[in-house]
Amino acid sequence: MTIAMPKDFGIGRGQIFVGGSWVESASKDRRDILNPKDESTVDAVASGSIEDADRAVAAARKAQPAWNALTPMERAGFLNKLAALIDDNTEALAQLLTAEGGKLIGESRIDAQFAAALIRYAAESARRLQGEILPGEGRNEQIWIQRVPYGVVAGITAWNFPAALFARKVGPSLVTGNTVVIKPHELTPLATLVLGELCRQAGFPEGVVNVVPGDGRTVGAHLVTHPGTDMITMTGSVRAGGEIYALGAASIKPIRLELGGKAPFLVMEDADIDKAVDAAVVSKFFYGGSVCTCNDRMYLHSKIYDQFMEKFIGKVKTLKVGDPTAATSQIGPRISKVEVQKLHAMVAKALEQKATPLLDLKSDDAMFSKGHWAFPTVLGVKSNDLAIMKEETFGPAIAAMPVDSFEQAIAYANDSDYGLSAYLFTRENRLIMRAVNELQFGEIYVNRPSGESPHGFHTGYRRSGLGGEDGQHGVEGYMRKKTMYNNYD
Repeated sequence: MTIAMPKDFGIGRGQIFVGGSWVESASKDRRDILNPKDESTVDAVASGSIEDADRAVAAARKAQPAWNALTPMERAGFLNKLAALIDDNTEALAQLLTAEGGKLIGESRIDAQFAAALIRYAAESARRLQGEILPGEGRNEQIWIQRVPYGVVAGITAWNFPAALFARKVGPSLVTGNTVVIKPHELTPLATLVLGELCRQAGFPEGVVNVVPGDGRTVGAHLVTHPGTDMITMTGSVRAGGEIYALGAASIKPIRLELGGKAPFLVMEDADIDKAVDAAVVSKFFYGGSVCTCNDRMYLHSKIYDQFMEKFIGKVKTLKVGDPTAATSQIGPRISKVEVQKLHAMVAKALEQKATPLLDLKSDDAMFSKGHWAFPTVLGVKSNDLAIMKEETFGPAIAAMPVDSFEQAIAYANDSDYGLSAYLFTRENRLIMRAVNELQFGEIYVNRPSGESPHGFHTGYRRSGLGGEDGQHGVEGYMRKKTMYNNYD
């Protein structure tokens, strides 16, 4: 198939989106964007500079007062135009997401469609921005609490969902009156650049949205410490999140972090086994496991362990690893060789720690001689102390462990540095209600596979992040409060 490219949208190599226009980067360096399928060059983009970041922040600061002066509904009108343009360009965006990220074409369509849904939800939130009026302690006095924008938001996104993460940060930033500078991940900037062009086509005023590709430790770090940025929102690894958190400490900026996960998948003895197996497969292998909410460790009641694992392994064996543009493929390539090597090292360490190999798929097909490929691996473990039960895999490897009770499953699930998502399969409402109280995770999927909704709240505990995204609470996170004591005597 012919891949839609940034040039098809009028974006030249080496350009950045600043002040409502495509301009040449101040840096002459270019980064080749490689297709994970075969390491061919998809395109080349500017390896942005600190000067580029300065220009983007200046444009955003200049635009913010006039943008905030618009009514929320006026701002929502621009967002609705953007959502419609994303809908119109879903297929082109999907092709680009697959080419730069190795995502299955169907998964890339979901990424683009979810981006439109997030933008549309942000627009709908315009009618829900509200303050509070409280009675004062003195006569003829009221206390007004308003929610106001921070100013300029710097958004730093991860490589796995470029479109959705752009929308997740841009939508709530803009509807609440902020302007934004987005730095996409250096491995997958192409779709984000196209989304910048769609913002231009939607008619956003100059400087309201800016996109600057570049390295995280230069452009990203500069945006965090820049005196002209008022809030930082970042999705990525725990390592990167920790570095950003430390960088922002000097200026005491509000920082929102959506980081990694190590989601436990609990299946009790009364569960619908077939339903749980189907959900376990989908929740583990969507985008080959490169999802922070994916099923990453399974705790199965000992009474159903063998039955569950027989069915689970049977389904995993049938998963087709292949060309992400082919409709028959169910797992595509990893984003990079580094990710493949990390995954292989993790599996090797688990085997050294006495994990039992239950499934290790391989292929000698010539198509896998190039590119970044990893195949599904299933391990059995008897201890929750193994590294593979503690560290995020971010790939198609999964370990399972039998447990003797709900209490043991909960204890093992909570014994983690992460606290983003968890899964529970049971028919017993008493256990469901206990899980609500006892599972220490920000997001719990009960009797269903993964997949958050635009109007939910996507948030993590512990090292999985700070702040949260989506829904009413996500939108409110892009505003701060201002209190006025209004004496009208």
